[in-house]
Amino acid sequence: MNFVKMEEKEILRIIEPMMDNCLRGSNEDNYAKHTRDFTERMKKIVTPENLKLQLSKEPRAFFTQRKFIHLFRRKNSIGIIWKQFISSSKDELINQAIFVERNKTILIDHCIIC
Repeated sequence: MNFVKMEEKEILRIIEPMMDNCLRGSNEDNYAKHTRDFTERMKKIVTPENLKLQLSKEPRAFFTQRKFIHLFRRKNSIGIIWKQFISSSKDELINQAIFVERNKTILIDHCIIC
């Protein structure tokens, strides 16, 4: 598989369910679900304790809708930008993630929502 050379629709078909799962895991305070598709590098950053700390901020926000904005192709990765919404605000946030291929598996190597 050459992930970065796939058609955009095919890439989105692979990564959208991964991001759905990641955000559901956060909403459910479920570390294993949240990090299921993370690279080892990401798992070293987002530890169970780190996720608890992120989720302890008040008011607690839950991820709701997400709208695809753009796909960025890089030499060895794919960057995706979504417009992200949360339950505690009507603000439009940016959900940015980087996806990489490791041993024929696509994984999340970076994700930030701000």
